[in-house]
Amino acid sequence: MNNDTTSNTTDLRRQLRELTEQSLSPIGRYAHVLLLLAAACVGIVVAALLLTEPALPLRTQLAFGAMVAIAGSWVCYASWVLLRRRPLLQAHRVAAGYLACGFSGLFAGAALVTAIVTGSPAAWFAAGQGVLMLVIALMLLVRAHRQRDELQARRDRLVKALAA
Repeated sequence: MNNDTTSNTTDLRRQLRELTEQSLSPIGRYAHVLLLLAAACVGIVVAALLLTEPALPLRTQLAFGAMVAIAGSWVCYASWVLLRRRPLLQAHRVAAGYLACGFSGLFAGAALVTAIVTGSPAAWFAAGQGVLMLVIALMLLVRAHRQRDELQARRDRLVKALAA
């Protein structure tokens, strides 16, 4: 093995290590801590309302239950990212994109059904906002998939180059 091959292999190993061992940036860490705290606070407040107000109508109880489940999902997501301490080749953004699409789709669907049933202008406005949130979430999900695929392709190229 000559010197050029050794330095090339060392450079490839360095690039692969940089790609796979990169830690979550401080801004990313703070953002996920804020998400964790906000989701936990919302979930606790809504769960407390749900538990202390047994006379609420059934549809309100169902809505509060859904809100608690959504808050719990965001708490689990933020905890997962913070415990792993690394971006995981953009997998965290893909997971967040799926959560955002699912929850904004649920909101848009519920608001649209409410708007159709009641004909209320406020419900139509809420449905429009829900559809807008869903479109934005879908765009972010597509971008996250694209970035993850690019990083995985780069990782695969580096691994193949090291194996050669």
